[in-house]
Formats: sequence, C-alpha cells, structure tokens
Amino acid sequence: MSETLPKNNIFKVIGASSLGTLIEWYDFYIFGSLAVIIGHQLFPEDAGASALINTLAIFAAGFIVRPFGALVFGRLGDLIGRKYTFLLTLVLMGGSTFFIGLIPSYKSIGYAAPILVLILRLIQGLALGGEYGGAATYVAEHAPENRRGFFTSWIQTTATLGLFLSLGVIVITKNILGADTFGDWGWRIPFLLSIVLVVVSIYIRMKMHESPLFSKLKAEGNISKNPLKESFNNKANFKMVLLALFGATMGQGVIWYTGQFYAQSFLENTCKLDFNDSRYILLWGIAFATPFFVVFGAWSDKVGRKWIMLTGMLLGIIFYRPVYQMFLDDTDVAKMDMNGATLMKPKVNHELIAGTPDSLHTSVTQVILVNGTSFRKVQVDTVSASRGVLPAKEVIKDKILSKPVFWKFVGLIFFQILLVTMVYGPIAAFLVELFPTKIRYTSMSLPYHIGNGVFGGLVPFIATLIASFAGSTPLSGLWYPIGIATLSLIIGTIYLSNKKDEHIND
Repeated sequence: MSETLPKNNIFKVIGASSLGTLIEWYDFYIFGSLAVIIGHQLFPEDAGASALINTLAIFAAGFIVRPFGALVFGRLGDLIGRKYTFLLTLVLMGGSTFFIGLIPSYKSIGYAAPILVLILRLIQGLALGGEYGGAATYVAEHAPENRRGFFTSWIQTTATLGLFLSLGVIVITKNILGADTFGDWGWRIPFLLSIVLVVVSIYIRMKMHESPLFSKLKAEGNISKNPLKESFNNKANFKMVLLALFGATMGQGVIWYTGQFYAQSFLENTCKLDFNDSRYILLWGIAFATPFFVVFGAWSDKVGRKWIMLTGMLLGIIFYRPVYQMFLDDTDVAKMDMNGATLMKPKVNHELIAGTPDSLHTSVTQVILVNGTSFRKVQVDTVSASRGVLPAKEVIKDKILSKPVFWKFVGLIFFQILLVTMVYGPIAAFLVELFPTKIRYTSMSLPYHIGNGVFGGLVPFIATLIASFAGSTPLSGLWYPIGIATLSLIIGTIYLSNKKDEHIND
C-alpha cells in the first residue's frame, strides 16, 4: 500500500496531527494551571511563597529539557519517519501525565512527592520536545507551497487550545466538586482524564500514513544517516539554526508565555483574583483570539512571515507594562470606591497550634461594593498564652471583578493573545522552509524548543522570582520578556529574510 496521501486528504492530516498535539499541550499545561494547588500538595504547609516558586521551578524544568527531546526525537523522526516518532511522544506524554495524578502528597511520602513529580515532568518535557516538530513537519510536507502558512497555522492553534481545554476541565471539575474537595484530591482528575484523550488520539494516529516527502526520500535511499551531524556540523545549516533561535523563536517564546501563563499567574497571585474569575478571563480571551492564528498564518502566505512575527514582538515590548499596570490599578482595593459597601458578618475560627498552648484566630469578612466588585478580608492573628494577641497584617484575596472591569480584563488578555497569534501563527511555516527534508525534523525542533522551552517557558518562574526580590515592584518581572523580545526583534530585523512559499521538496 502506498505511504503517500493524496492532496485532498490534507484536512484529515491536519485533524489527526492537531488532535494529538492539542492533547499533548493539554497534558503539559495542566500543571501550570494548577501551580498554586500543586504547591500546597508537594511541599510543607509552612513553605509559604517558596512553595509556589518551587512548583514553578518544577514546571519550568519540563521546558528546560524540551531541547533535549527535540534532539532525541528529531533524530528518530529523520531516521525512521514522522508518524512513528510522534506516536511514541504521545504515549510518553500521556503516561507521565496520568501518573502525576497518582503521586501521593507531601503529607504521605515527604519530599519523595516533588522528586517523583519532577521526574515525570522531565519526561513530559522530553516528549513535547519531539511532538511539535513532528506535527508541524508532517503537516507542512503535505501542504501545497502557496498555502503552507495557512495549513501549518492549524497546528499552532493547538498550544492555545490545549491551554483552553485544560482551564475548562479544571474550572468544571472544581465547580462540580467544590473548592475544598478540589484542593484536597479533585485536582488529580484533570491529570487522570488525559489517559482517555491519549488513547483516542493514538487510535487516530495509527491510521495515518507517513509524510509523502519522507516516504520519497526513504524509497530513494536518501534519508540522513546522521541527522545531528548534518544539522549542526554543516556551517550553513547551523547558521540557520542560530538565526531561527535568536531572531525568531526566542522572542516568540517570551511573547507566548507572557500573554498566557504569566498573565494568569499575575492575575491570581499578584492581583489576588478569585480562582474562577482569573480563569474565565483567560478562557474568554483565548476564545476570541484563537482564530487569528489561522488569519496571520494565511496572511504570511501573501506578505511573508518575518514582519508579522516581529510586529507582534514590538507591540509586546511597547504595551506590556501599561497593560499590567492596568491590571494592578483596577484590582487595587485602596483605589476602589468603598461608599455604600456591604460588609458581611465575619466568619471566625479558632485553631490550636499543635504542641503549644497558643492558637490561631482567623477572621474572614466578605466585602461587596456597589458596582458588584467583591473580595475577602482575611486576618490570621496569633493568640499567645504568654504574650496575648499578636495581630497579623490583613490580607485581601479572592477578588471578583465588576462586569465592566471583567470585560476590560478580557480585552487586555485578548490583546496579549493576539500578539501571540502574530508571532506564533506563521512560525511553523517559517521554520519548515529553513531546512531540507532529510534533516528538517531535527533542525527545526532544536531552535523551536530552546526558544519556547527555555526562554519562553521560564517566563513565569523568572518573572515571579524577579518580582519577589527586595526593592522590586510587581511589574519588575516584565523586564525579562521585554528584554528577550527586544534582543530577538533587533536580530530578526537585521538578519532574517522575509520568506514565503519556499520550495521544500529537497
């Protein structure tokens, strides 16, 4: 039976490739979406802010190893084919995600819990390092030359749709189970559900044929004998790898992860928005912006890839600080009109501190403003047997926005994800067109996963860490993505060519 698919099956190719890639992104991003809850499960109760930073570090570890996955699976993809390689990555990703949902908490097994999760997170990163390059290459090698940006842009939607799916499953599960049950064990359900999605995707992918360009190379005996050597020992090809990394994927990566993951972390942890409110804002922003991946991918077929991507970086550089300043201003309780506010009767709880005669006095007061904004004032005082009451600083949390401000925030998230679609929509076609078929999987995967996995994936961790330093402001963390995007913009402007419709059948 022929391994070559007829051209009229291109949408089946896109559907099968996209479904598997979407599921892998879903698996990969559940962890980030639940970072705060997972931090409470993996580390001691008194870890405080360090639990979040350590959890974000584990999250970031999955990104750091993605380039190694790109090398391992990229080599396999260029040696044995695209189809079987990203079948393997799908199995590894699905299995490790499922097992994260089974890992006992810190209370049960101590520090073995974060260590086991870290190992599984590393396997996830390796698997994703091999998935994206295979899916993008597979679709591009089926697509007609004058519509390559359009067809590969469908693969680009899967990263954002995977995040959308993970957020949706999390919100639905939490609303069904309730906040307490979800925080106790319900957070595991989104991880465990992934195994069903993976089995369906494996079944679909098993029915796929190999890429026609790779099949042709294989039939002619022209496949690469050493993809790594040919990719990185060849001076001209290695130059293209470096240009792709520093002129495109590095800047694209920080725009991607700032607009989606850091935005979510900032709203929840810095602005103290309610769990559901922060995720609803992101869900609406994603829903409105996702079609623009295809819009900009198709447009790049007409005007070229370079300037669309670089414009997205430039707009991020200019507007990130004003956007995040609006997030801060509109959630600052000190700036809210408290006239006519309703203060609900405080809920008070006394709890003995184990092994001492002292206790904790917790007072929670719900405040509802005239415009519909609400929040909780939480004060946890220590009642000492020897020193009396030791008052703590009042904490504002679980803010629910008024409708006008809620939709304003949706618009601000939409704008950030629109920038993501500009830098990300055309990039698969851009990378595919840089490298020859025999080493394409390896060559394009490495710069993509260094740019996204290392520079981009570290945005939530590094930005949160910078903002936690003494003397820093809540906006200080933005200097990391702004600085990386600026460097990539300069290099890309000077050295990248504005390619479109490049011939890739070599």
